[in-house]
Amino acid sequence: MGFSRFGLLLALRLLLVVLAGLGTVGLALQSGYHAATLLLLAVTVVLAVEVHHFVARTNRELARFLDAVKYADFGQRFQSAPLGAGFDTLGETFSDLLERFRAERQDQETELRHLKALLEHVPVPLVSVYTDGEVVPWNNSARRLFGATPVRRLEDLEAFGSDFVLGVRHIQPGERQLADFVVDGVSQRVALAASELTIGSRVERLISVLSIQSELDGMQQSAWQDLVRVLTHEIMNSITPVSSLAKTATDLVEDARERVIDETVREELQDVRDAVATVARRSDGLMNFVASYRKLARPPEPDKSAMRVGDLFEGVARIAAEELPGAITLSTLVEPEQLELLADREMVEQVLINIVQNARQAIGDAAGRIELRGRLNARGHVVIEVVDDGPGIPEDILDRIFVPFYTTRREGSGVGLALSRQIMVAHQGTITCTNRDGGGAVFSLVF
Repeated sequence: MGFSRFGLLLALRLLLVVLAGLGTVGLALQSGYHAATLLLLAVTVVLAVEVHHFVARTNRELARFLDAVKYADFGQRFQSAPLGAGFDTLGETFSDLLERFRAERQDQETELRHLKALLEHVPVPLVSVYTDGEVVPWNNSARRLFGATPVRRLEDLEAFGSDFVLGVRHIQPGERQLADFVVDGVSQRVALAASELTIGSRVERLISVLSIQSELDGMQQSAWQDLVRVLTHEIMNSITPVSSLAKTATDLVEDARERVIDETVREELQDVRDAVATVARRSDGLMNFVASYRKLARPPEPDKSAMRVGDLFEGVARIAAEELPGAITLSTLVEPEQLELLADREMVEQVLINIVQNARQAIGDAAGRIELRGRLNARGHVVIEVVDDGPGIPEDILDRIFVPFYTTRREGSGVGLALSRQIMVAHQGTITCTNRDGGGAVFSLVF
């Protein structure tokens, strides 16, 4: 119906143009009608221009529609009825198409925002590495992993250790590798996994960086706990009756010695008593020794609460000051001053006091300095450091000082640092030790 009306109106306009043109020619052939000829010619031109605009209206609307689609201008509307061209249906179709495009675009943007939100909340850091060396961290986890260090190129990853850079550079799609990731001087084990994506003509490797240090620490701790539990159970089962029988034998020998008159026999019984008493004493010592190791098998759960690191240091300093000789000074430094920590205060105090005592023993009778430091690292974690200016720790045993039962002191039990490590694992943190360039050791607790 619309197109029939369009044809009728177009034919009428063409007829008027033809008639006006014929009239202009007719008047031009007669003399004395110059004004009428010019007037009729002007009318003919106007009618011809109107026919052109009439025909071009649809083209203009179509061009406007295509521009609206091109520039995603979904606010355009097409109402052809007022134009008188009879293209009401075409205008409605254009408007309906734009509305559908708008709805689809809105759905796509909603889905894209959803996918971006999911990506941002993925707990595993995701990083894309392109063939030209560009590096793009995709989510919050990746940005937290790198902290304040800007990462845009592969060379920027050198700040986190050569082993990590080599792993990222050479890992192939479908592979899994382990690497050491170093931040603030603390190394942790990470698992790298890669897949390859091709978007258009650009190829990228999507790499996930999963920290497995806490899992490794937890598994190691569990293995030590199982070992300690079995050893202490078997030792206690064996030594308890020995200790009991030794004490009983000591009493029996003492009674027999009092009833014997012969001095030679009395001296021999005294020797027997002394030997049995030694067995009993060593049995008690072994039972106390085993009891100390049971702490490793049953570590308590931390009761976490917020506290100021400065207050924590003050408490540790008061306790440690009673045992530090006057030649050793203990100082504290917290930046920022209001730095807070969410942890079990008693457990953390126990760890710090143990490390301070180890530092005092390392310094010995010489003058020295021990410093407690609190700060935030590049990834926003609270770091507590115990720094001393003693002789440091030999490099060949630096990796073994946290192993249960390992000690370099004759009177040591090898429990203190192992228990400190367990406490930090229970806090989902880490404890490490390094030697200072100028001498001394630095114990770092990262929460």
